[in-house]
Amino acid sequence: MAEKLKDQEIENAEFAFGIYDCDGSGKVDAYDIPDVLRALNLNPTLELCEKMGATKKRGEKKLTVEEFLPIYGQVKVQKDQGSFEDFLECLKLYDKEENGTMLLAELEHTLKALGEKLSDDEVTELFADCMDPEDEDGNIFYTPFLRRLCDVKE
Repeated sequence: MAEKLKDQEIENAEFAFGIYDCDGSGKVDAYDIPDVLRALNLNPTLELCEKMGATKKRGEKKLTVEEFLPIYGQVKVQKDQGSFEDFLECLKLYDKEENGTMLLAELEHTLKALGEKLSDDEVTELFADCMDPEDEDGNIFYTPFLRRLCDVKE
């Protein structure tokens, strides 16, 4: 599958891989594979990452870039990844006033309780990185949040 990657895709993958090669050994912990893939603008599920060789615990296995490239190629062609538009449609379900806002508390609950649940610390970090302050009613504009989260330009 790696042979179907374009030269620029391989270069980007090698760059992202290198960022997670913390000790300069030329290997990345398989635990970090989901993060490397997300750094390459992919949105794989943790289940898919585990099927591709990611581990649930740090230190169980390490991969070279040559072992990573086929994983990247396979995940890149997967059709079950969410996109900005998919996520936007989901959050519109919580927009009771149909004005582009939703309760921050509902978003927080959703992130912690549905699908691949996030921890309190992960939600706190996500909000610090991507969230504008909530208004006096506890609402946030969800489109700017999603744009930052998915790194989509207007």
